[in-house]
Amino acid sequence: MPQLTLDKIDYTIMLVKLFASHYQLTPQQAYRYISRYDGMAFIERHFNILSSLPFKDMVQSMSDYCRKNGGLLS
Repeated sequence: MPQLTLDKIDYTIMLVKLFASHYQLTPQQAYRYISRYDGMAFIERHFNILSSLPFKDMVQSMSDYCRKNGGLLS
C-alpha cells in the first residue's frame, strides 16, 4: 500500500478519535457523524491542508464542515 494512503488512514483515525474526545462521543459515533455529513470526503479532498493544522484546528474545521452540511454538533 502506498505511503500516502497509509498516512491518510492514520490521520483519519486520529482525527476521528480527537473529534470523539472533543464532543464526548465514542469513536464509532464520531465516525458515523463525520461520515453522515460528508466529512470523509472532506478529509480526502483536503488532506494536505488539514494534516498541517494544529489538532484543535483540525477538529474545528471538521466540526464547521459537518455543521455546514446539516450536522448539529457545535
